[in-house]
Amino acid sequence: MKVYRRMNIGTNKPSAEIRAAIPHYGLDLVEPWETYSVADYVKHAHSAIADIRAAGSVPLLVGGTSLYIKALYDGLFEGPGSDEALRAELAARIATEGAEIVHAELAAVDPASAERIHPNDERRIIRALEVYRLAGKPLSELQTQWEANRPKLNAVRIGIRRERELQNRKTNARVKAMLEAGLVDEVRALYDDPQGLSETARLAVGYAELFPYFEGKTTLDKAIERIKINTRQLAKKQRTWHRRWADVQWFDVAEDDTAESVAARVLAKVEVR
Repeated sequence: MKVYRRMNIGTNKPSAEIRAAIPHYGLDLVEPWETYSVADYVKHAHSAIADIRAAGSVPLLVGGTSLYIKALYDGLFEGPGSDEALRAELAARIATEGAEIVHAELAAVDPASAERIHPNDERRIIRALEVYRLAGKPLSELQTQWEANRPKLNAVRIGIRRERELQNRKTNARVKAMLEAGLVDEVRALYDDPQGLSETARLAVGYAELFPYFEGKTTLDKAIERIKINTRQLAKKQRTWHRRWADVQWFDVAEDDTAESVAARVLAKVEVR
């Protein structure tokens, strides 16, 4: 979410002082109403990595956005583009016939994808059928071909983790700090902008929860509590994703650890290349 301009407090962007001292890439690339995809990210990241390498430095990919890290690290599956008319047709069918009927249609042409996709997951059902209609091949078959041929990024993966209770306390403290820094006003300005927010930007934790408050559907206190809950749930999803990666070298962080002490421990065990 740091790619979006004007989304600063809720995404915890580095300060101007830090950015002046250390070159950062991938910040403030698009407006909040613009579309930014995984493919856009991979393209930009490879360009940034090349620039950093050319300058004789070691690139650090920092963050916890698991899908984007996976796409960069393992390669990106490039299926057929979208067909808005076809998507609208399938969405209309789900609305009138029900998701289970359309899911059964998917099971008939792509049983492997249907087994992975829940019958209520409308977005993924539509995409799988869209791929089948446009490519003439099941999505699962195309993904299998991708798995066999995808490139590998030459990188060392380092994981920083905290005990869950400590992480939850830090989450609550971070939400409090964001509110004190003006989060509500930042989100209100985006909400009031007639150009709106893109579908992806609207999902950002710390932003989406405040929209119902602006619409009079909840109180500010309840919206803030929802931000804390959703942040904890996001962290849980990240832990689940990252546990699947067997090559991650994990470093446990205690409450009294500093960034400098953790960095020293990492550099003592990890070969920088």
